[in-house]
Amino acid sequence: MPDRAPQAADRYDVVVAGGGPAGTAAALTLARAGRSVLLANAGGGPPKVGEALPSAARTLLHDLGVGEQPVVEGHLTCYANLSAWGSATLGRVDFIRDPNGPGWHLDRARFDRRLREAARTAGAALADHTAIRPHRRTPDGGWAVTLHSRQSTRLVRCLWLIDASGRRRAIAARCGATRQTTDRLLATCLELPPAPTAPHTETSSLVESTPDGWWYTALLPTGRRLVAYFTDADLTPPPLHDRAALPQLLRQTRYVAARADAHPVPTDATPRRAPAHSSHLDTATGDGWIAVGDAAAAFDPISSQGILTALYTGMTGAGALNTHLDGDTTALDSYRDNVNGLLAAYQRNHHTAYALERRWAQRPFWQRRHKTLPPPTGMECA
Repeated sequence: MPDRAPQAADRYDVVVAGGGPAGTAAALTLARAGRSVLLANAGGGPPKVGEALPSAARTLLHDLGVGEQPVVEGHLTCYANLSAWGSATLGRVDFIRDPNGPGWHLDRARFDRRLREAARTAGAALADHTAIRPHRRTPDGGWAVTLHSRQSTRLVRCLWLIDASGRRRAIAARCGATRQTTDRLLATCLELPPAPTAPHTETSSLVESTPDGWWYTALLPTGRRLVAYFTDADLTPPPLHDRAALPQLLRQTRYVAARADAHPVPTDATPRRAPAHSSHLDTATGDGWIAVGDAAAAFDPISSQGILTALYTGMTGAGALNTHLDGDTTALDSYRDNVNGLLAAYQRNHHTAYALERRWAQRPFWQRRHKTLPPPTGMECA
């Protein structure tokens, strides 16, 4: 689309790029603190499906002031996680003793939409289907930012930018931050139609390791089933580009295949590929910007912490920025240290989880994850 003449500039304290959980948590936090904030949701791309929200998110949702019921209503309750990992035996972790209760298999579009509605109610301005691009710095140390939508291009001004654009890191990359990637994990996903019988009766997710990666499956709130295969991009066999290849590979599993067998496999089903690697920025804050969610640090899905971390970093990052705007010169340093701590904990847990699977220790996928990782130094851990 050719550039159009910018309209009259609006002014905000903060512009947030990204309308997912991290961006909406940041916008909610700032709006409730009395800041003027614009939440720009670019949208586009295939919708995310099959994601789970741990029960610990209840605390964050209450801290954000949205409450649990309005946000999680309409999703599928998850009472347990099943896994064949490190053994051919299927293990089970129940949430019955979890003080936070069960988690949820999300209708991700519904979840994000309700969070954005909560941000709007709190006072944030929303710009849907709108991408932002830093245009220039202003004499007051802020930003002039171009907003591109299908209908128009306009210029707004703000004091700070929050990058919640996910792995694209649309703001941080333009501001000179460096992305660090530590693996090449890739997800190949297939969504199956509802089973003809017994829909919506499954209340657990399932993970199964295999010689060259691992599988995940869960029932979606629609009754459809997601099956996803995770392996490194250089280990992905070329046939996975074909429609029939993923179902053929699926039949080599034991437990995931048993669940998928209840669902018809359309002959025209096309698997979708998506990045799932671990990556992070060399710094979560910069001159006039901060990064939250996957923009700051994107985790391997085996952690099951993606949305939880997005909500947490969105809330704490925006809280630190609000305190900084009030004159606390240490607030952003504390947030950066907080992200470092999250990365260090993720590194330990990631290594521990993969170390549990030793059956295929000589296969390249598992060899790479069994290597002893160096001790973290600042943001250089992952």
